[in-house]
Amino acid sequence: MTRVLMMASYGLEIVECGGAIASAIAAGDSVHAAVLMCREESRPQISDAARALGITSEVDFLDVGFGEVDFLGDAKLKVVSLIRREKPDVIIMQDPEHAQHDLDPDRRVIAILFAEALAVAGRDWRVEECGGHPPHPIPTIFYMTPERPNCVVEIGEHLPKKLDALRVLTSQNTFSAQHWLEHTSPEILKSIVPSWTDDEVETLGLEGQRAFFTALAISNGIASHSGAVLGEPYRREGTFLLDRLVR
Repeated sequence: MTRVLMMASYGLEIVECGGAIASAIAAGDSVHAAVLMCREESRPQISDAARALGITSEVDFLDVGFGEVDFLGDAKLKVVSLIRREKPDVIIMQDPEHAQHDLDPDRRVIAILFAEALAVAGRDWRVEECGGHPPHPIPTIFYMTPERPNCVVEIGEHLPKKLDALRVLTSQNTFSAQHWLEHTSPEILKSIVPSWTDDEVETLGLEGQRAFFTALAISNGIASHSGAVLGEPYRREGTFLLDRLVR
């Protein structure tokens, strides 16, 4: 059994990686999710979405405030404690390359925070302050939604579950739709999200996210040369070590 830790910056990322998460659970792996930043009112929705994907453990909310990420304070202690406690074989996290070009608040800093926490989690660093858990070596890291993927997970069987998990994220869906409406017109959005028929902002967010996640799966699947039909892209950190050449 592989122990997988979804180390999300924001709650929506759990659903963005929902295909790989559902695939891992179906294969008998253990999946735990933690969210660095999340507003109080959104937490029940994120927990419901995680359960919809098959995650049975409670989501960890690390209570780091927006605009308050640093590399030396409480945030680092919380992330190191999480890694040592969960002892993951695999971590899924935001792609630092993508984060460098994203002016979304905190995203670039979070990528550095996670990397620093992974580095010291495997060393004899502040063991008692981090819950007394022994050091845990750096696990295999997969970066989500990368600009330069080097692997793709076939999620055809699990895409419906991923899309359905979006239904409970009403706060996130509304926020996303409001953001889109600031940048383009309702008429253009209706042309790319034809299922948006009731003019409700929350519906636009839900149906828009479903359309985008489906398009991403197609573009990394049957519309590409990846070999997948519906693909979820990742970039594995480091060199692939093989004992022989395999398909």
